[in-house]
Amino acid sequence: MPEKTIHISIARQYLQLRENGQILREFPVSTAANGPGERKGSNCTPRGWHVIRARIGAGCSPDTVFVGRRPTGEIYCPELRAQFPSRDWILTRILWLSGLEPGRNRLGDVDTLRRYIYIHGSPDDVPMGIPGSHGCVRMRNRDIIELFDKVEAGTKVLIEAC
Repeated sequence: MPEKTIHISIARQYLQLRENGQILREFPVSTAANGPGERKGSNCTPRGWHVIRARIGAGCSPDTVFVGRRPTGEIYCPELRAQFPSRDWILTRILWLSGLEPGRNRLGDVDTLRRYIYIHGSPDDVPMGIPGSHGCVRMRNRDIIELFDKVEAGTKVLIEAC
């Protein structure tokens, strides 16, 4: 049975979907403006092996706004951004990650799941290919939909600094 994995490079700002080690698709992403790191409150992107714990947003319209992993009923637009200028926009789909390495990205002050680290959609004008998030892995909405439709809960995710 083919095994799909996701590989994310913080240095190169890309995400690769692989099957049995072969690259199926590559997407530009935006990881944390603060760089790599695992500590709670650091606003850094955690490294190491993770797993997709939950897939959220199946069937939602592109640009659906999520707060606390729940759709708000809003559809993102520039007017909404102007109304809520400080909101960290989580749009379209969410792949919620859980660390697999105790002491590195799981449990205690380094727990990826409890840090609410996701792979998620973002506004189309948010730059990709450069760090800019608060720790999550941001993607274009069309890209997160494509990725979401190709992976299951339980898919392993490797986030590397290189």
